[in-house]
Amino acid sequence: MQWLYCDFHIHTTWSDGQCSLDRVVELYGTAGFDVIAITDHVLDSKSIIKSGKREAELRAVSREGFSDYQQALWAAARRAWEKYAMLLIPGIEITNNTSRYHILALDVKDYISPDLDVETIIEKTRAQQGISVACHPYVRNHSGEDPSVHLWKNHERLATMFDAWEVANRDDLFNVVGLKKFNYIANSDFHEERHLLSWKTLLRCEKNIEAVKEAIRNNDRVSLFLYRGGKIK
Repeated sequence: MQWLYCDFHIHTTWSDGQCSLDRVVELYGTAGFDVIAITDHVLDSKSIIKSGKREAELRAVSREGFSDYQQALWAAARRAWEKYAMLLIPGIEITNNTSRYHILALDVKDYISPDLDVETIIEKTRAQQGISVACHPYVRNHSGEDPSVHLWKNHERLATMFDAWEVANRDDLFNVVGLKKFNYIANSDFHEERHLLSWKTLLRCEKNIEAVKEAIRNNDRVSLFLYRGGKIK
């Protein structure tokens, strides 16, 4: 087995990211990463109604557009593997800004509504053999925002329901997650090129999607590192 360089929280122009899917693949591929997950936003209906806009205007993937999004990710995954030997895992960030929780669902094939409660989202992710991750679950140091405050308020109940919690997100390190000894990963929450320089995950496992998912669930050969540029291998 080898140590794999990973980032499981990346946004593209399919939602509110500034880089196209092709550009993201190029950035991470040329840097030498082994595994990435594309996790563009899907939004809860109350947030959409409140804004008076459509998902496209809010830069989010709609239920109707989910199939096209998936097909684009599968095509990008083929290119990423053929050109860089890099795994690309399709995912979404299930974004409920009304009740204030953000959840990564990795390797899901069907749309999951952000209008559902947290437990049901986790169940539906698991039913698809996917991975659920609690996003930026504590106050973000760089902004003071807490978009997933609901998750931390209920962390004792939710602790082992999630496959992992973000112990680091971009430049934030959430010590409280580490102190609780939750399963953890570290991600960039990539929206623009400068976010490549951020916290990332190391997993020691075989280089295939099922092994990567199992390594996140088991969480016994996982580490985090702060990537600051250059080719990593």
